[in-house]
Amino acid sequence: MKFDVLQILGAVLLVIGGQGAIRMLIDHAHTGLLGGLGAPFAVTLVTYLTAVLFGLILAGWAHDRAKALGRRGK
Repeated sequence: MKFDVLQILGAVLLVIGGQGAIRMLIDHAHTGLLGGLGAPFAVTLVTYLTAVLFGLILAGWAHDRAKALGRRGK
């Protein structure tokens, strides 16, 4: 169960980071959720891409762990 939650969290990070990065590449002025940071374009883009990478790693790791346990709810 906990690996399913971690897998969902990783997928959410992947989607939010991917959407933000694509939005920034199309419209440089629209920073999305990270607009309140006031950071320059490159820093905000790297933050979104880091969220994508972390979400990808987290979702993949949680999927592998759940598969190894046989999804028995442990």
